[in-house]
Amino acid sequence: MVNWLHDLSYFFGGAFLANAIPHFVSGTMGRPLQTPFAHPPGQGLSSSTLNVIWGFINFVVAYLLIVCVGDFDIRAAQPMIALGLGALLLSLFTAKSFGRFNGGNLRQ
Repeated sequence: MVNWLHDLSYFFGGAFLANAIPHFVSGTMGRPLQTPFAHPPGQGLSSSTLNVIWGFINFVVAYLLIVCVGDFDIRAAQPMIALGLGALLLSLFTAKSFGRFNGGNLRQ
């Protein structure tokens, strides 16, 4: 059955959703943030405008992967677990990766 392909889509939809939030929020607050388009990629800062655009693109991709694939039901455990795991794993990865630039990996 193709159900695992739907779950894979929801997993990546969760990852794109988790990636959209910090970019969109930072951009709308007028703050720069690392993007793949910065120099060096993923390390330098991109403008707040570029972050709003990048966040919005991530929201669109998340929507397409979550809503337009299969029959996503927010009340069903399996698709929500897949989406949640994608969001959690990407969030943990980015917290560790970008924490070194923003002081987030310091113990207090």
